[in-house]
Amino acid sequence: MIRLKNAAQLKKMRAAGLIVAEVLEGLRDVVRPGVTTRELDEFAAEVIASRGAEPAFKGVRGPSDVPPFPAVICASVNEELVHGVPSSRVLQEGDIVTVDVGCKLDGFYGDAARTYPVGRISPEAERLVETTRECLEAAIARCRPGNWLFDISRAVERLARSRGYSVVEDYVGHGIGRELHEDPQVPNYVPRGASMRNVVLRSGMVLAIEPMINEGTHRTYRPRGKWTVRTADGKLCAHFENTVAILDGGCAVLTTSEPCSLDEV
Repeated sequence: MIRLKNAAQLKKMRAAGLIVAEVLEGLRDVVRPGVTTRELDEFAAEVIASRGAEPAFKGVRGPSDVPPFPAVICASVNEELVHGVPSSRVLQEGDIVTVDVGCKLDGFYGDAARTYPVGRISPEAERLVETTRECLEAAIARCRPGNWLFDISRAVERLARSRGYSVVEDYVGHGIGRELHEDPQVPNYVPRGASMRNVVLRSGMVLAIEPMINEGTHRTYRPRGKWTVRTADGKLCAHFENTVAILDGGCAVLTTSEPCSLDEV
């Protein structure tokens, strides 16, 4: 688990986060019917390379039955939850596509995800996407020194369940810093029987918070030999993520173009 020691380290993480934000914000104009998920990957690769950064996901090792991840982004469509491999698949009107982006710059990582509508989507899909975005906002609002890690988890779980959705349990958020995945794990639910008093949030911690919300069952399925994880019942899912630094008095979202304080670590 990393705890940033000074503003210089925070600025390095912010720089990586801004590149991730640039990719995700640029994709708003790229995602449309007729575009392939490989074209989304090519766009992200160009932006990351042009900023002198390295893609975080390419070459990452996963389960033993799959080769290292072959692409710059994860692009997951409709019932695909995470780790979708970009391909010649053409996005269709009414799809939703989740793009997860990570990069490394000057030894530090940034990681974030968004779920995008492809053209006009159904009211049901729109409600799911908006709820998942709101779950991320609710989680970030709990990111203050002295709060507990499970305060974040409970905020996501309560909002999602109040809207009639399920919360993915097989995949969670994580610490992030000099490594893409660090302790602690950041679940989007409070495990049954767990004490709320687990990990206390302290200034200098950096977390990748990523609600993953399903329209149907919380269960997931990954075919052997494939990276892509799907909902077990084939219903829609959505995923939003930001890299967030805990600071004295609050937090800073590092993977958005919105201004944030860099002076409180």
